Amino acid sequence: MDTWLTEYHLKPECLEKDKAADLIDELSTLIRKVLGIESELVHKSFNNGIIAFFTAKSGETVLLRGNKSVNLYPLLTIDISTPKIDDSCFKVQLSEFNDKIKKMSFVEELKTPGFLPWPSLKRGRLFSKYDLLTGLLVERDFKGVHFDDVSPYQHVRIMDSPQYGGCLFLDNDLNLSESDLEYTRAITGYDKEDYKDKNVLILGGGDGGILHYLRDRGPSMITMIDIDQMVIDAAKIHLRGICHDALDSLSGENYEVIVDDCVKYLKKYVAEKKKFDYIINDLTAIPVSTEPVGDHWDFLRLILSMSMKVLKNDGKYFTQGNSLLAQNALAMYETQLEKLECRVKYTKKEVCVPSYLEQWVFYTIWKDS
Repeated sequence: MDTWLTEYHLKPECLEKDKAADLIDELSTLIRKVLGIESELVHKSFNNGIIAFFTAKSGETVLLRGNKSVNLYPLLTIDISTPKIDDSCFKVQLSEFNDKIKKMSFVEELKTPGFLPWPSLKRGRLFSKYDLLTGLLVERDFKGVHFDDVSPYQHVRIMDSPQYGGCLFLDNDLNLSESDLEYTRAITGYDKEDYKDKNVLILGGGDGGILHYLRDRGPSMITMIDIDQMVIDAAKIHLRGICHDALDSLSGENYEVIVDDCVKYLKKYVAEKKKFDYIINDLTAIPVSTEPVGDHWDFLRLILSMSMKVLKNDGKYFTQGNSLLAQNALAMYETQLEKLECRVKYTKKEVCVPSYLEQWVFYTIWKDS
């Protein structure tokens, strides 16, 4: 099913009862003659503007709505749906339909162009191409599904993108794509850190990107803790552009992958007074909420607190933040940093991660000794 959403500004008097009927009649004629939809008017109302619904035996539907607007001009919206997916002839008819409406006497011509009705919203496909980014609806270029399953912890899905390669979604949230080396560089210090002979702890990181990136930089030991075996198994097959061969074995000369709850191990390290030169938190983004409360914020604070206890005094803690647009969430996170038991300093960097389609913020945190 393809759906087009169009809108037009009406002259103020057009929603008056005696003129609204004429408006609907004119549009009905246009729907029939230009779109070729032999439609039947199902309902119309003049209580708070106008509403009219047309349906055709061939499956097309047209919904007209006219409402008074907070702006100077009333708003007319027309939603057109057809079962003829990607019908090029119908798209030509729609373009003509749009042009003719703009020239009608009841439509107010504005200096700036109106809302364009293309492209269509597509529904009923075998998989969805739509993604929500900080309140923005984006249609991705996905051409298939590499992997789709539910683990004991989350929904794991890997999509195939011509631009970005394999794209890992966890609970319908895009985590990382094979194009996104900038993410890995940013969360490891952007090539400015000397990892030689250092002890590194990775929290999360089941896609294997951070592990692969750091193995050849001379650390004495990398410990990676991720709770979800399904993510690791799927990544080493479908996300080779991220992990390469890093996940082919769960241990190597200078690394170990532990499949378990990182909180359990952080508590263990605190009890043992074990310390790390670098801690890289790749678990989750800063929650977007009106207040820093709830399970996600509690988890974030717990990880922060325990990480500071196992971080060396001259060590560094790296983590992702959230979108640059999520300024309130970032500010709340920085407030949490001020409440830690130990005093810390931090810097943040904005990075363009290709498949995120937006600027992403990363933090470097260290103890203020």
